[in-house]
Amino acid sequence: MSEPLTILCLATYFKGERFMRSAAALGARVYLLTVEKLLGREWPRDILADVFAMRAGAEIGEVTRTVSYLARNIRFDRIVALDDFDVETAASLREHMRIPGMGDTTARHFRDKLAMRVKAREAGIAVPDFVHVLNYDAVREFMTTVPAPWMNKPRSEASASGITKVRDADQLWELVARQGDRQSYFLLEQFLPGDVFHVDSIVSEKHTVFAAVNQCKTPPFDVAHGGGIFATRTVPRGSSDETELLELNERVLKCMNLVRGVSHVEYIKGRHDGRFYMLECAARVGGAHIADMVEAASGINLWEEWAKIEVGGGKAPYVLPPARREYGGLVMTLAREECPDTSMFSDPEVFYRSPEKNHIGLITRATSHARIEILLDEYTSRLSAMSASLPALSKPLH
Repeated sequence: MSEPLTILCLATYFKGERFMRSAAALGARVYLLTVEKLLGREWPRDILADVFAMRAGAEIGEVTRTVSYLARNIRFDRIVALDDFDVETAASLREHMRIPGMGDTTARHFRDKLAMRVKAREAGIAVPDFVHVLNYDAVREFMTTVPAPWMNKPRSEASASGITKVRDADQLWELVARQGDRQSYFLLEQFLPGDVFHVDSIVSEKHTVFAAVNQCKTPPFDVAHGGGIFATRTVPRGSSDETELLELNERVLKCMNLVRGVSHVEYIKGRHDGRFYMLECAARVGGAHIADMVEAASGINLWEEWAKIEVGGGKAPYVLPPARREYGGLVMTLAREECPDTSMFSDPEVFYRSPEKNHIGLITRATSHARIEILLDEYTSRLSAMSASLPALSKPLH
């Protein structure tokens, strides 16, 4: 009898329970490596073979030595990054231990905002104009040819974290001076007003077998840096936006060489030309309960299907379960109370309520796009009296 597949999951944030449970249900032996501050969280210890923890902020060398030590007695077959910030660590560990899966070069396309833009532009995929904050003559030329404002973006953060909107050259050079020796870890990008979309996909053997196209009510940058309520919803089925983004998303994931797994890709539809531009490309499940919204609309749980693909490892064919073509909506905000009461949101369309403390999150499910729009507008208005705001996020909204 063959030994069960052994998976090591990396999680520096509390997430991925559905992945771990699904993998275990498929017969895998699942281990978790997290950080010390998360040891007390509600991990699915009933199905985990063991849980290990490291100090927060451990360098890759320290993580490599720790996992290599564990590997003296555990033969790891897969290493899975459950959060965006674990993608590069997992890739480095796979390279070091010669474990199948995404390696360092491919991981950079999903974590390094500069690398993903260069790769996309080489493939003819539209991205906002950008320049690496490296050579000052190149930066000056960019500012001369691309009108302000610009977005100064860290290359390895996630979503809207660490982004600064720059109004003119003086502000940019002040910012660069403060960044000091870290300035080459940033890029300067054209600011494009427009509507932000995200496509959440499942990929098996380089083929996108499922993709959900969604549109944000307010750009995540505006929510992260200005406060307010994050809201997103399924785009109208069969619309030109859905059709165009499904085709573009397929091109993006092939360009980035995602072999198998899940992805969360953000796009903006430029207000000036109506064209779609790729903003961010991540090899992870979207945060802020986007996976639950996708499940509300389609019946497909991204975490569970990802586990099936990971356990299969390309050897067993993956078959997508039947998917609904309904609609989902999501509203999420910080709350003034630790455990806010959401019982007043009693519509039968409410599919899910977020359990996080000091947060209010509601997901709705309906058979029509119009009904989701009505509910999101109503809930956003009602939640404005219950929401709280904090300074710009130090970790991603989604």
